[in-house]
Amino acid sequence: MEHKGFFGSFEKVWILDGVRTPMVDLNGAFAGLSPIDMGIKVAREILARTQIPAREVGSVIAGSMAQASFDAYMLPRHIGLYAGVPIEVPALQAARICGTGFELFRQAGDQIERGYTDLALCVGTESMSRNPIAAYTHRSGFRLGAPVEFKDFLWEALDDPAPDISMIQTAENLAKQYGISRAAVDEFAAASFERALAAQAAGYFTGETVTVTNERFALPGYEDRGIELPRKTGEVFLDTHPRPSPFEALQKLKPVYGGGVQTAGNSSAVVDAAAAGLVADSARLASWGRPALAQLRAAVAVGVAPEIMGIGPAPAIRLLLNRCGLRLDDIGLFEINEAQGAQTLAVARELELDLARLNVHGGAIALGHPLAATGVRLTITLGRSLKARNLRYGIAAACVGGGQGMALLLENPEWRGR
Repeated sequence: MEHKGFFGSFEKVWILDGVRTPMVDLNGAFAGLSPIDMGIKVAREILARTQIPAREVGSVIAGSMAQASFDAYMLPRHIGLYAGVPIEVPALQAARICGTGFELFRQAGDQIERGYTDLALCVGTESMSRNPIAAYTHRSGFRLGAPVEFKDFLWEALDDPAPDISMIQTAENLAKQYGISRAAVDEFAAASFERALAAQAAGYFTGETVTVTNERFALPGYEDRGIELPRKTGEVFLDTHPRPSPFEALQKLKPVYGGGVQTAGNSSAVVDAAAAGLVADSARLASWGRPALAQLRAAVAVGVAPEIMGIGPAPAIRLLLNRCGLRLDDIGLFEINEAQGAQTLAVARELELDLARLNVHGGAIALGHPLAATGVRLTITLGRSLKARNLRYGIAAACVGGGQGMALLLENPEWRGR
């Protein structure tokens, strides 16, 4: 029986191009930056790279999960305005936790197919470092002797109170269900680091990243914004988390839960980053006069049990394939977010997926998982990889905290057959 969920296919939706910042470790060089300013940076860069005037953008769709600045409510609007998008163009904030970046593209596809716009700017941006220390119970003040309930938002967000377990425990549940050993998880993590380091050494990621420096964002008639990096940090141009991490070194790390398989070394890295893409209809693509990065063919979102939320990509991918009339063998590459090593391996085992086609340039274990930016990053990387290898179809997918899965189907517009 086909898994319930929703499915949407697209006939005339194209991702023209995409770009991202480097992904920087927690409390690193991006720790002081508002996610809005990181979003403005990539929005301006994607417009510059495509040489499409900002005045031609008809919709701004942005996402960021954490309330990482006091003006977070205005995030999509300010990204659009400071990127130069006309003041009359509306902006929308979308959120599906780890699937947010995919949701931005799905929303853009829907808007284009329904004729709302012919060109949408999608931006996912996340400051994990600026997740607040927050309290929700002190609006009326503090009573003498009453508990002070400030908590670490970033840490608390790792728990799902419905099944009363953490995100890492959901991966441990999958490890038990699928018989995944600690050694298998560490081998997978070591491969993720090795692939990311190889891609970095070959200069692969320079094709999708923008160098970040101190910069002022001016908007006539309004207050200036901008990027100010720490002293002695002139520029940031490389992802900071990839590092030599052989299997033997990973095996020495203690599991988060006694007897478990998940460690700090085989779980996704906590990083700050932003990513953007421009999505257009066929007429706009034709007038642009260049090959698109990818054609967005379909999008899927499904629900799964919260206690095994990490399996979400498996039913999402199955639904996507079934509704598109494709087989697993038709898909040349997969980019599946490595929220945790055991979780990604469980998805691969459930689908009987060849690991040689999965995350060929490394995944979130090595590179990082900046929530709302992740889906955009995965989509950009997948589109570039399909072109580089002359493969027709690719799927990008992620699990979603609370028990969901989301997946996009991309087609390479320059595929030349076998």
